[in-house]
Amino acid sequence: MAVAPEDAIRARRKLTNKLIAGHDAARLRPFFAADARLIAGDGGLILGGAAIVEAFARQFADPDFETYVRDAETVEIDRAGDRAAETGRWTARWKGGEMSGRYLACWRRQTGQWVIESELYITLAET
Repeated sequence: MAVAPEDAIRARRKLTNKLIAGHDAARLRPFFAADARLIAGDGGLILGGAAIVEAFARQFADPDFETYVRDAETVEIDRAGDRAAETGRWTARWKGGEMSGRYLACWRRQTGQWVIESELYITLAET
């Protein structure tokens, strides 16, 4: 029995959350398309899957960094079944502080697997 695309994307998101909590940047690479784009909560642009993973590695090197968690609220698949839009809330935690907001991720099916094509994070709160 095949897994529904929505369920596959939600499962991949949960796995990325787990890898981030474990500060395992190298294992995040297969989740990003080579040409992936990410707009961070501060408006900064990161181009390319390798650069996104490097940015995670830099965050993980910060002794105060704890984790990023993305909680998917919706996953909508296009008619062709090759792209999807995921929306939800994100939280970033450091020792002594937290940021949170909304996000939108675009996934695409690539060689039978869902990968992140682009992500947009909007910071709405800092403590």
